[in-house]
Amino acid sequence: MAMSPAPALLATDLDGTLLRSDDAVSPRTRAALARATAAGTRHLVVTGRPVPNVRALLVGLGYDGVAVCGQGTQVYDAGAARMLRSVTLDRELAATALGKIEAEAGPVFAAVDQDGPDGLTLIERGYRMPHASLPARPVARRSELFAAPVIKVLVRHPELTDDALTALARAAVGTLASVTMAGPGTVELAPYGVDKGSGLLLAAAELGLDPAGAVAFGDMPNDLPMFRLSGRGVAMAGAHPELLAEADEITLSNDDDGVAVVLERLFG
Repeated sequence: MAMSPAPALLATDLDGTLLRSDDAVSPRTRAALARATAAGTRHLVVTGRPVPNVRALLVGLGYDGVAVCGQGTQVYDAGAARMLRSVTLDRELAATALGKIEAEAGPVFAAVDQDGPDGLTLIERGYRMPHASLPARPVARRSELFAAPVIKVLVRHPELTDDALTALARAAVGTLASVTMAGPGTVELAPYGVDKGSGLLLAAAELGLDPAGAVAFGDMPNDLPMFRLSGRGVAMAGAHPELLAEADEITLSNDDDGVAVVLERLFG
């Protein structure tokens, strides 16, 4: 689909996309985003990270708009520090889904992101966080993961690849939950029908914009629903093959300022 030189909306993933490997946004990318917003384009962060794990980063960016967090389960007003919408994953369904996965794959290691602006990430024994810098609290028993409302469940397998675990989990879980791969070692279960696409629709409505006028940037299969709703999908170099196959454009990697390269072309 042809895009105008100045899209109404930029939708950017964080990990592997806007953020470099050191979890920072480069000066070049900051300048390119500032140029875009000065031209009247709205920037929308769309991330798998829950609000508590992204709030400080948004403050550091000077980001005061709406953000889609938690794989589409949360829509957050960063400027007002207020949750606009939140969808939880039924805990009984989540436990059942884990049981169905283990019936096919054998034991897995699980973690959860709790609901709310101050929700915790809880991990059971054996689960390794994909980002060591993100806070997580260990629990002794799986039942403790579901002591309070959760927005999503994260699953790891000791032997299966992420692609194999995603495919197996999707087949085993069916309509109990939406299954996606959000990054290396990050297979997630969210409420059925909730993903970055549904979150993008809600956030764009808050902004009074049509996501069909957006340019979306991402690197993993969880960005596919966002790409399919946007006018143009830009994949980062080295992105997952599923995303590369559907991207309208491939830019440089996150460490090579791939987002900035495209924005500099669009906004001069």
